[in-house]
Amino acid sequence: MAVRDKAGRPVVVVTGMGIVTSLGAGRDENWSKLVAGKSGIRTITRFSTDGLKTRIAGCVDFVACEPFSAPLLSERLAELAVDEAIVQSGIGAPGRFPGPLFLGVAPVEIEWPQRLELAAAAGAAGHATYDDMLRAAATGRFKAHHERFQFASVADHLAERFGTQGMPISLSTACATGASAIQLGVEAIRRGETDAALCVGTDGSVNTESLVRFSLLSALTTANDPPEEAAKPFSKNRDGFVMAEGAGALVLESYESAKARGAKILGVVEGCGELSDSFHRTRTSPDGKPIIGCMNQAIADAGLTVADIDYINAHGTSTPENDKMECLGVTAVFGKRAASVPISSNKSMVGHTLSAAGAVEAVFTLLTLIEQRIPPTINHQVPDPAIPLDVVPNVARDARLAHALSNSFGFGGQNVTLVMGLEPA
Repeated sequence: MAVRDKAGRPVVVVTGMGIVTSLGAGRDENWSKLVAGKSGIRTITRFSTDGLKTRIAGCVDFVACEPFSAPLLSERLAELAVDEAIVQSGIGAPGRFPGPLFLGVAPVEIEWPQRLELAAAAGAAGHATYDDMLRAAATGRFKAHHERFQFASVADHLAERFGTQGMPISLSTACATGASAIQLGVEAIRRGETDAALCVGTDGSVNTESLVRFSLLSALTTANDPPEEAAKPFSKNRDGFVMAEGAGALVLESYESAKARGAKILGVVEGCGELSDSFHRTRTSPDGKPIIGCMNQAIADAGLTVADIDYINAHGTSTPENDKMECLGVTAVFGKRAASVPISSNKSMVGHTLSAAGAVEAVFTLLTLIEQRIPPTINHQVPDPAIPLDVVPNVARDARLAHALSNSFGFGGQNVTLVMGLEPA
């Protein structure tokens, strides 16, 4: 007998997950440090930060990437997370994943060493012509690695590496990207297009240019010393987010597919909600309607009510604007329960992994449900009276949890909320 959700759709379960952040590689290392309140944020050593207001980040320096480039590092972070997820899932023949790939990755401008050769080739004119590039390539000073620097190249590489079926889908919805990738996988399984989907979010774009750009938006913290105390979500003295790198991967399957092959079910993606906000390129609408609607959509899509939600994995960036608006949204959605529903921000420890954040935090949300233990929001020493929420300050907490929200609210008005639960009875 087919198992369906309350809307008559296939139930979408998780059978594998993988993660890499500044805390380390793999679920075990990340989880143990997360619940211990450890921080992966540190002083940047990859490049000179002289003259920069922000000199810290959640860098994944233990993954080699020489010469450094954001797409190459994003690719390698994703490989590690996907490897772990597929091994845990035990799905497919060796080297062949029997479903599509949905990849969230940042289409950012990249620092890459060949720019030096291009600059030299350009000479005094200040720009490189096609003939200049041909001459540089002929001398061996400029190597054409263009295929590594296009937006979809990371997805293409992963599809080849893991043998996924169908066209790999690359997408970018700013800081909601990882959650959007998961939503696409859920929708494909619900429509009956596939029995399984590989959903990944990855980002390795901590570089000078990104730091400068976010600094110009006044989005980054300048509390450089000590680095581990810089990210302060929901605190009165918060002053901006900490850029970070990482990757998260989930293997999604229909319940029937997972059961038929005897797979262990780790959890269920019960609902998804998305709502755009065209108010401003970095700020959300002052009435909070897009955030409120996004959470309400996700809860309704899961066939639940606000009374069923036991925990919220916050977007919680530590910027004055975002934390205030998330509090407004949670208060509007949960009403009198808002002050008693635990809500914590993993970004206080791993930083903001940008395009990877939705997938990274989906993994953390699932682990929270599995372990029945809520990670803390660290560095919460100065509570903000304007944010009267239970932010699980500084120390992890055991709790009875059945359903959880994971919020991802991106610049430019991209909002996605996922609802996750334990295996259905």
